[in-house]
Amino acid sequence: MFSTLLLLFHTYLSPTAADIVADAAALMAFRTAVGRLALPWNTSVSFCKWPGVICTGDRVTSLHLPASGLIGQIPAGTLGNLSDLQTLSLRFNALSSPLPSDLSRCTQLRNLYLHGNRFSGDIPEFLPSLTALVHLNLADNSFSGEIPLALNNLTRLGTLYLERNQLIGRIPELDLPNLIQFNVSFNRLNGSVPSKLRGMPADAFLDMPLCGEPLSACPGGDSSGRSKLSGGAIAGIAIGSLAVFLIVFGVLFLLCRRKGKTGDAKPFEVEVALGDKKMKNGFRADGKPAKAAAAVAPAALESQKQLVFFGDGHRVFDLGDLLRASAEVLGKGTFGTAYKVMLEMGIVVAVKRLQDVNMSPEEFSKKIEAIGAMDHPNLVPLLAYYFSKNEKLLVYAYMPMGSLSSILHGNRGSGRSPLNWEIRTSIALAAARGIEHIHSTSLTASHGNIKSSNVLLASSSEVRVADHCLAHLAGNSIVSDRFAGYRAPEVTDTQKVSQKADVYSFGVLLLELITGKAPAQAILNEGGVDLPRWVQSVIHEEWMTEVFDMELLRYQNGEEEMVQMLQLGVDCTAQIPDQRPTMSAVVVRIDEIRQASLLANKEQHQQQALAFDVDD
Repeated sequence: MFSTLLLLFHTYLSPTAADIVADAAALMAFRTAVGRLALPWNTSVSFCKWPGVICTGDRVTSLHLPASGLIGQIPAGTLGNLSDLQTLSLRFNALSSPLPSDLSRCTQLRNLYLHGNRFSGDIPEFLPSLTALVHLNLADNSFSGEIPLALNNLTRLGTLYLERNQLIGRIPELDLPNLIQFNVSFNRLNGSVPSKLRGMPADAFLDMPLCGEPLSACPGGDSSGRSKLSGGAIAGIAIGSLAVFLIVFGVLFLLCRRKGKTGDAKPFEVEVALGDKKMKNGFRADGKPAKAAAAVAPAALESQKQLVFFGDGHRVFDLGDLLRASAEVLGKGTFGTAYKVMLEMGIVVAVKRLQDVNMSPEEFSKKIEAIGAMDHPNLVPLLAYYFSKNEKLLVYAYMPMGSLSSILHGNRGSGRSPLNWEIRTSIALAAARGIEHIHSTSLTASHGNIKSSNVLLASSSEVRVADHCLAHLAGNSIVSDRFAGYRAPEVTDTQKVSQKADVYSFGVLLLELITGKAPAQAILNEGGVDLPRWVQSVIHEEWMTEVFDMELLRYQNGEEEMVQMLQLGVDCTAQIPDQRPTMSAVVVRIDEIRQASLLANKEQHQQQALAFDVDD
């Protein structure tokens, strides 16, 4: 108590004494209410030097306390007294309702981040009065009730995130002229998408009974989602539909019985994970793993072409083993579907079933042999391939820990092991070295499809890049949606991805590692805000702490190295290709950043050990 009075006494002597005293008192009251043990604020120094407090002059303009262990209700007379506040970030804490209504006094508030807390009840009535708001994020709470139409008062709003709450009713006719980032997924909303929001991506409206663009059309073409048909008409349609269904079902039943009696065998084709009639997406209807292909006679297998292996290693399995093995779908990528195949002798491999490959066996063999020859510890080994008119299969070593994408963006709830800065720099360096090796094979060699789902981990220390050079096999030159967010602005043909375009994609990957944001997620929507431009806007607005993944903010060291890595990501994603560094230069810079981080950690541990010895 004495230290608080002393702080107030010193600040009272300044020219703007009343305002500074009010800011100091507000912060201390806030700390007492929700962060007494969590906030290491030293009252013997100016509050402008406290962690998370940013001042302009002697006034608090930003309060950044993400993932700081805050808990409880924010009382009135605290944050509402910070009259010059422009940014308030309290994301990923355990704060609960109600929000103090005197926040309405913070008329200069531009950025309000409250996502990942325990707020409940209706969306606060005072929010529409904060007309300076540009970014509003209330996601991942328990807000209920309807979305207020009064949010239209926020004419400067560019970001509105309300996903993962318990909001009900229809989405109001929001008319926010500057809105480019929007999401209401995983609520309890219904009806149709309002006309002013139909330019938003479909993943802004996930898991709710909504209709209208960008989702499926509303029944009867009614944009409001309400049927204009009479009860009799609806009943007639229902009866007619039922009759048609019964007729179709009867015809299919008869055809199936007839097919079963003829005993005609389907000609053998290589169909990984597609031969079992009961299988759906790599599994049987009963949920158990399906066989990779229907059982066929050994003579049929012997008459087919065999797998072509790379290297001189011992061939412990063949095509027959592959086809008899159980398989499950790992995912569908840009160039085909990948399967985890468990061979009977205990070996596990990954098989990619290529699609849209139209070339002669000689041309395919020439290109795939070049890929197989790329032997590097940071590239996923290509073990073998199979080519026929109808099937093109690639057999890779299996990476049991999955992709960087799933590890980085997977479940962030309890029990998750966060990726610390050391692990992230290790992954970045390994991936960069793998891509650098591809570029070193020729002046035109490129990966062509760099993204976090193609960075795989066999263990925490073994990182490998997958799908390298498959773009040269694709017959379809149209850029896939799965490449969205990583694609360099100059790329219009997936078969002609330059090394500089690879650097751009890798730069996006670096920014993804630092921010924790997936380039294709709702925050980076079709309105034109991609991850590189979002990062640059954050830097321009000087609210730097908002750019880093909150899991990184848990660590008290490495800030300088994080900023250096962020700058490297920005350099790699320059709009003009010639302004981007080479992958060799990228490897050198990442290695330097990583070594500086390791050295800083070592010195910190030595200092801690020395302090411990002195205390003893």
